[in-house]
Amino acid sequence: MKTFNVLLLMALLTICGSQNTFAIIGVDDEPLFYVPQNRQQDDSKKTKDDSQSSENPADEDDDEDDDVVFQVVEKMPEFQGGTQALFKYLSENVKYPANAQENGIQGRVICQFVVNKNGSIVDVEVVRSGGDPSLDEEAIRVIKAMPKWIPGKQRGKNVRVKYSLPVNFKLH
Repeated sequence: MKTFNVLLLMALLTICGSQNTFAIIGVDDEPLFYVPQNRQQDDSKKTKDDSQSSENPADEDDDEDDDVVFQVVEKMPEFQGGTQALFKYLSENVKYPANAQENGIQGRVICQFVVNKNGSIVDVEVVRSGGDPSLDEEAIRVIKAMPKWIPGKQRGKNVRVKYSLPVNFKLH
């Protein structure tokens, strides 16, 4: 599937050129790839606002990308300390809901959230329930309580990235 997405992106870049802004839409209408608009303009098309704006096109791209949430970036966000530290955090902080434990309920809750440019976690949501609302609520609680992550990077700059994380609830 990744090869298909990359080939599709290359085909769109070839067809559309670099003058257009477009996104390849993936799951839940979220962009998988985002290609920012080329900022080169004809001098004849500049407005007053354009002439007062920054001379550095990179500064303008920063404003454009502030609200963009990427799904795939050059360097994905990472929990401080890596994957093993993330598993340790989850195992130490997940508290099995009492009613789920008493009723023998097990499951996997898949959550999505956004890692902001500063590493903070926002917009936590359950995309696949673990079968019981108490499991879903606990997964959300633990993810919201996470320390800041190392943010994702695109073109050397910190960007907002959507991240999916399964939280497993298993009785022993």
